[in-house]
Amino acid sequence: MPRSVATQLMFDGRAEEAMTLYVAVFNGSVTSIEKYGAGERGPEGTVKRAEFTLGGHRLACIDSPIPHAFTFTPSASLFVECGDAAEFDAAFETLSAGGAVLMPPGNYSFSTKFVWLSDRFGVSWQLNLA
Repeated sequence: MPRSVATQLMFDGRAEEAMTLYVAVFNGSVTSIEKYGAGERGPEGTVKRAEFTLGGHRLACIDSPIPHAFTFTPSASLFVECGDAAEFDAAFETLSAGGAVLMPPGNYSFSTKFVWLSDRFGVSWQLNLA
């Protein structure tokens, strides 16, 4: 049985910026952050490993020191049950800025208010208001 499970997000130099945005939008908290120092494998000051929580969900992020030919995909997304319309609208406005809307906000057969988007970092989000 695993000791724990966390969603891992890999960035190319913008992990701290993304984590800071997500924590602000969802009133989360940063639980740890370790950065690359001088002479280490990654660029100095970028995130070696950080952990944060959003709505009780544990996430981790890194800035990969190795270039990759891939990034995030919408087929894996973070699904957020918003507490009220104001939270939904604020999260949508902030996360969609500089990103792309994959399914516009609307009343769908499975939800009275739902949106699917990709933020400016490429991370996919599904926001739902039950």
